[in-house]
Amino acid sequence: MKFRTAIGLACLLGAGAALAWWWQGGNSEPEPQYRTARIERGVLTAVVSASGTINPVASVQIGSQVSGQLRDVLVDFNSEVTAGQVIARIAPETFEHRVGQARADLEAARAQVYVQQSQVAARRADVTRIEVNLAESRRDLQRKEDLLERNFIAVAERDRARSLARAQEQELNTAKATLDVAIAQVRNSEAVVRQREAALRAAQVDLDRTVIRSPVDGVVIKRSVDAGQTVAASLQSPELFVIARNLRDMQVDSSIDETDIGRIRAGQKATFTVDSHPGRRFEGMVSQLRMAATNVQNVITYNVIVTFSNPEGLLLPGMTANVRIATETRDDVLKVPNAALRLRIAGLTDTAEPAAASGAAVAAGGRGASRRLWLLENGKPRMLEVRAGLSDGLSTEVSGPELQDGAEVIVGAAPAAAGRRSTVLRMF
Repeated sequence: MKFRTAIGLACLLGAGAALAWWWQGGNSEPEPQYRTARIERGVLTAVVSASGTINPVASVQIGSQVSGQLRDVLVDFNSEVTAGQVIARIAPETFEHRVGQARADLEAARAQVYVQQSQVAARRADVTRIEVNLAESRRDLQRKEDLLERNFIAVAERDRARSLARAQEQELNTAKATLDVAIAQVRNSEAVVRQREAALRAAQVDLDRTVIRSPVDGVVIKRSVDAGQTVAASLQSPELFVIARNLRDMQVDSSIDETDIGRIRAGQKATFTVDSHPGRRFEGMVSQLRMAATNVQNVITYNVIVTFSNPEGLLLPGMTANVRIATETRDDVLKVPNAALRLRIAGLTDTAEPAAASGAAVAAGGRGASRRLWLLENGKPRMLEVRAGLSDGLSTEVSGPELQDGAEVIVGAAPAAAGRRSTVLRMF
């Protein structure tokens, strides 16, 4: 009995000791642990990030200017073509018939000109004959008048000569009018000939258009038709092929938000990545900022063109590119991780006095808003007010009278030990 009582007392004493140890350990405040980074001096480049699509610098959409059935399609995707090369043919029979009809109409019009010209020659001969007769009649009238004055002939004979002369004058006027009409008919027939010639040329042009040729040197990046398909060009030329002039010099059409567009200038360097080549960074240059805005759900963006060389042919039209445009670079500046500027320590942020006044930070130079850093000195955080400057999205330029290269700044809380509470840190 005594043995059992002793064992029970020992268990109670052990449990009490364990409970006391847990109570003291659980309520003791451990030293907070922080993650830190060093203030570094170096180069800082501000960038604007955007996404875009890779496209050829110049691409040509090739369509058909005439309607008909495609008899031959002579190129395929990725085919290299040269300017003037035949890439497709439309069945030409209908257009050949039109050319034949236009040629026959032209021949008929030319024959009509020959007929009208012969009529002009006949009317001109009539005018000449009547003019000769009229001249003879006028001489005869003059002779009869002289004879009448000397009473050699009767008045009636002189009157007959005068009537004949007047009749021939009227006949001459009529002949001249007929000649003018014949000349006008020749001119009209000649105009008809020119119309028929134009119709023949138009028919020949349509016939030539049944042979579709590449207008440029390049690569076929799109083919929308197959042999046997009917194309209709009544209202709008149908797209048959798209040919990229050059896949060695390409561009990224990127969309830049209106808040960043003021920092973009032609000539700025850019880098971009694509999902098809992870880990590889490609270089380019801003060549154009297009002023036409795009509004999608009240979000305004502008198209910025980044040109680049593609000598290896790794990048293809249509790929999505993640673009970073370098807008400004500063050398030999102090910079800290952005996390250090977003840090707030509960219980200290609102009560601690900054190590340097705001005015001192301004006097020290720099630009941008006044921000706070937490320095780690002898294991304790100390707040320091600084000026934030240029940022590349990961690090930010800072300036202030007490900043030193290599100083440790707090960027977050270290993982707390098991069973212990850590000082609360917040990021904003």
